[in-house]
Amino acid sequence: MPAIPAPHRVGSADVIHHDGYDETIVSPFVPAIRTVSGARLVFVSGVTGAPVYHDHPHRREVFDTIPADIAGQVANAFAHLDLALAAAGARRTDVVNLVRFFTDVDADQDTVNRVQSEWFGGHIPTSTSVEVTRLATDPRLRLEIQAIAAVGAGE
Repeated sequence: MPAIPAPHRVGSADVIHHDGYDETIVSPFVPAIRTVSGARLVFVSGVTGAPVYHDHPHRREVFDTIPADIAGQVANAFAHLDLALAAAGARRTDVVNLVRFFTDVDADQDTVNRVQSEWFGGHIPTSTSVEVTRLATDPRLRLEIQAIAAVGAGE
């Protein structure tokens, strides 16, 4: 059995592995991340392929330009996550946790995992994926991503 690696620092957090870790397994998440003392936490509301700012109650026509395919929706969602992180003074590597809500995990998870891996460029946060009946914003949406980032310790 491979040795458990010591925690390694990524931004304002330590990536933690435990018994059973195998570096040859390709995974879109790590088991645990511990923030460093002094890090500020940034909580990002769920982002989707839809415009972040939209009317409530929802107006259906606002969502008519949302891409129907998951590749387009996940690209928009990560672009929206970039905007929120930047506004909060955070970077992609500061993200310590994602919660991903899918309306069809079987159809969409592989595409989302690929885009997420490219977007993070080697950084891997903790993550939970959940399948839901539908998302609240519009029934055409297939994915929502919520994030937590740890920013600024030791900087």
